[in-house]
Amino acid sequence: EIGKFGLERGWEPFLRGEAGGQEIEVDSVGRRLRVLKEIPDHPGKSIVLTLDLDVQQAAEQAMAGKMGAMVALDPNNGDILAMVSNPSFDPDIFGGGVKAADWRKLMNDPDHPLQNRVIQGTYPPGSTFKIVDSIAGMEEHTLSPETTYNCNGGLWFGGRTYHCWRKHGHGAIQLHRAIVSSCDVFFYQVGQKVGIDKLSHWAHLLGLGERSGIALDNEKAGTMPSSAWKQKRFHERWYPAETLSVAIGQGYVATTPLQMAQVAAIVANGGIRYRPQFVREVEGLDGNATKSYEPIIEDRIAFDLPIITEIRTAMSDVVNGAGGTGHKAKLDGIEVCGKSGTAQVVGNKAANLESGEDEDKIPYKYRDNGWFIAFAPKDHPQIAIACIIEHGGHGGSSAAPVIHDVMKRFFELYPPNPAASPDLTNAVQDHNLAQRDD
Repeated sequence: EIGKFGLERGWEPFLRGEAGGQEIEVDSVGRRLRVLKEIPDHPGKSIVLTLDLDVQQAAEQAMAGKMGAMVALDPNNGDILAMVSNPSFDPDIFGGGVKAADWRKLMNDPDHPLQNRVIQGTYPPGSTFKIVDSIAGMEEHTLSPETTYNCNGGLWFGGRTYHCWRKHGHGAIQLHRAIVSSCDVFFYQVGQKVGIDKLSHWAHLLGLGERSGIALDNEKAGTMPSSAWKQKRFHERWYPAETLSVAIGQGYVATTPLQMAQVAAIVANGGIRYRPQFVREVEGLDGNATKSYEPIIEDRIAFDLPIITEIRTAMSDVVNGAGGTGHKAKLDGIEVCGKSGTAQVVGNKAANLESGEDEDKIPYKYRDNGWFIAFAPKDHPQIAIACIIEHGGHGGSSAAPVIHDVMKRFFELYPPNPAASPDLTNAVQDHNLAQRDD
């Protein structure tokens, strides 16, 4: 059989080997006279994956019965530790040729089991995008940790009110608490001040709107809009009000779970965007590596250390602090940093819903998607994860428990080891020196 899907398709030349045979002399009627040449067969090689079997199993158990995707990376080299896309399909049905009925069933399934949601599912990132806002605003000096905005439950802009998720508002609020409590009104204003084009610039540096380069077919780039993008796509100018929607991860912006895991990993490691890889080496029959895959650095971002420290501290309080939205990702003895997100699938008007309607009264297909991105431990990160639960509602209640279970298993196997990953302070300083030397 020939590998047709995913890893087996990409590494088919290594896995397959070469068939042997004989060169035979025959007479005029095809009778065999003698063997001229023996051609030995060459067995296929083995592929050693970066995936960790125990962590993968924990991820599959945590995602059981849920629609969505989860991917875990090593932030220090880009290795994929676990990857789940649900619903999936049984690859055995393709063995020996797929039956027409089975193929029709897969193709017509409204839940799209053939789609690898980790790299092909594109979703509004919701409030996980506020990490991008924070980086862009501080790096462009339109935002500081002391910047204060007043949230009374909404922002009047361009002739209409843009609501905060908290009806009664958050009052006077600064960056740290705005990330922890995920205040929409604060980030509407952050986005407006930095502007769509600079926001888009920083988002692209973080890997949004870009294919990651993972060695799998049909990866989607998603969409990170800018004024030039809209002009090219729709032949229309960009309206300032559209920036408000983008700033809370709605509107035109669409990301894959792998991209959001990369955002978490870049914040974790202090500014390196690695190409995600899931093959560590190719092994010959003797067990020795015939080909190894070293980490590939796609970009180095020269973050200011205080900026990345501020964001990491706030992400820690999302999980561990009072009023945080990610308590369900908390682990005993390990400081997890995270950010929740809830992304609208369809507008209330389109779905015929009242604003603020109870989630359990909303038809399943109209319920919001739940996001959570995270890394741990805070100071010497060893794992970065993104999870989306389709129609799961709030990310803090739907996606955070998945990340909790995966990280819990990971740290049972690999207790925090400061020596295994660089200290953030040194890492950021090293990156910045490297940037200046380039």
